[in-house]
Amino acid sequence: MPQSASRRRSRSYRLNSDINITNLMDVMMVLLVVFMVAAPLMTSGIALDLPKVGGKNLTGEDTSINISVDKDGYYYIGQTEIPADKIVDKVKAIRAQNDEVSITISGDAGAQYGRIIGLMALLKEAGFEKVGLKTEPKPNRKN
Repeated sequence: MPQSASRRRSRSYRLNSDINITNLMDVMMVLLVVFMVAAPLMTSGIALDLPKVGGKNLTGEDTSINISVDKDGYYYIGQTEIPADKIVDKVKAIRAQNDEVSITISGDAGAQYGRIIGLMALLKEAGFEKVGLKTEPKPNRKN
């Protein structure tokens, strides 16, 4: 009889081996909401009023450096202001890490035309063949 009593006791004290993922799902949902809210805030660069023209969007297959020219004629890579005489050296340093890099110039609609074209000429003289201008699509007119 003592053996059957010990068997009953061991059966009544079995460990719960189920996996409870409720807490894990709660944490994952909170992280998802945080990233969804934070993602639009992580845009790089400065606020520009880009010209609105027609054309196709870039596919994004190439790695691209975005150089911004604001309405006062200052140059930026990301949010960092770069002096005009240092811009070619900075871009060459980036290209040394990836030789397939292309350059996109985002010029504010109020920026002087000469500053943007001058930047393009500097980059072409430095050997950059893939230099483009970033614009916004023209709004569709419905008649």
